[in-house]
Amino acid sequence: MSAGILFVLFFVLLAFAIPISSTLGIVSIVPSLLNSSFPANGQYVIRAMFAGMDSFPLLAVPMFILSGILMARGGVSKKLFNVFSYFIGDKTAGMPCAVVITCLFYGAISGSAPATVAAVGSMTIPILINLGYDKVFTTALVAVAGGLGVIIPPSIPFIIYGMSTGTSVGELFIAGVVPGLLIGSLLMLYAYYYCKKNGEDKEKINASVKELRDKGFWAVMKDSSWALLTPVIILGSIYSGIASPTEAAVFSVIYALIISLFVYKSLEVKDLWKIFVEAVRTYTPLLFIISAAIAFSRVLTLLQVPQTVAAAITSTFSGKVAILLIINAFLLFVGMVMDTTPAILILSPIFMPIIQAIGVNPIHFGVIMVVNLAIGFVTPPVGVNLFVASSLTGVPVMNIARKAIPLIVMFLIALLFITFIPAISLVLV
Repeated sequence: MSAGILFVLFFVLLAFAIPISSTLGIVSIVPSLLNSSFPANGQYVIRAMFAGMDSFPLLAVPMFILSGILMARGGVSKKLFNVFSYFIGDKTAGMPCAVVITCLFYGAISGSAPATVAAVGSMTIPILINLGYDKVFTTALVAVAGGLGVIIPPSIPFIIYGMSTGTSVGELFIAGVVPGLLIGSLLMLYAYYYCKKNGEDKEKINASVKELRDKGFWAVMKDSSWALLTPVIILGSIYSGIASPTEAAVFSVIYALIISLFVYKSLEVKDLWKIFVEAVRTYTPLLFIISAAIAFSRVLTLLQVPQTVAAAITSTFSGKVAILLIINAFLLFVGMVMDTTPAILILSPIFMPIIQAIGVNPIHFGVIMVVNLAIGFVTPPVGVNLFVASSLTGVPVMNIARKAIPLIVMFLIALLFITFIPAISLVLV
């Protein structure tokens, strides 16, 4: 069966609003239905799905999801925002910049973009609106900055990419640090420009910062220190060699429980059951998508799709720069119409032969892929971050998307730097 026909069927099923997990399962068995000699029959597909779930690195995903929910319910994002507001809140664009930095730190806890938007946005958006900032701008800023949640380690997409390609998850985490800081800096640069152009209500902002500073430096730091230590503990345990990413994910859950129950006392034992149920409900659909996507990627391998695509691209485009631009454009499109997890599981095996042929480091390419797909979180029609942010404020999705365009441009500028300057991703590796 032609791989082209298979992909047409795939997009047709998506167009009819069939869930992505079911779509992947259907297209995985179609070749064997049309050709009885094709090795990937129904039994093969089911075995591939179960084999794909039998992965130690994959265990980190539900743990980081649970940790992120515990931190969100425990009010950690509020503690982080307070300490950053204390230092820079009264500067030009200080409050919007504090939001971006909070997203950076919270991304180092949750590993998820939508979770970062929900946790940070639910707390910071009302504050910024009360301080006189435009509601649509504030919502768009949180939606775009939330994308940092999948670039700053730990990152669930990096775990999926590492599992799919056999690349070191720990090295991927390290590689995401500088690109995440670069993107965050560019977002803050635009926030500064926006606030210079449109002005700020300095009276309200200064009163808010004064109220915070009246508590005293040590009081604010004491209240926020446990939250600030979270990414240090998670990433420090990985980079020091004490724990693998999966073990660090378990540490993060234990730490989140301790500070939420006994330090901040923002949660009670009776709240835990609902949190565990929420974590299971969040992860179960993702697990089904992962298993179906793994099966589909194996079917594509049997159809020799990676080799065919690699031959087509390398024969059509000879230069490394041209090939990387084509891959970036394709990934940006895919990010607009497909969720991150299936996109990585399906496309990374296809692109690996190409990037190896042109001499791109797999760690570097993992960062390129995840940054591309992170932009998809804020571009319609999928744009998960847009829908999460819209649910928080009631601002229509398309209004947020329009206001987010300059911020997305900053993301794209960072993507070009990351693509063509490998050292940005590899300097710490």
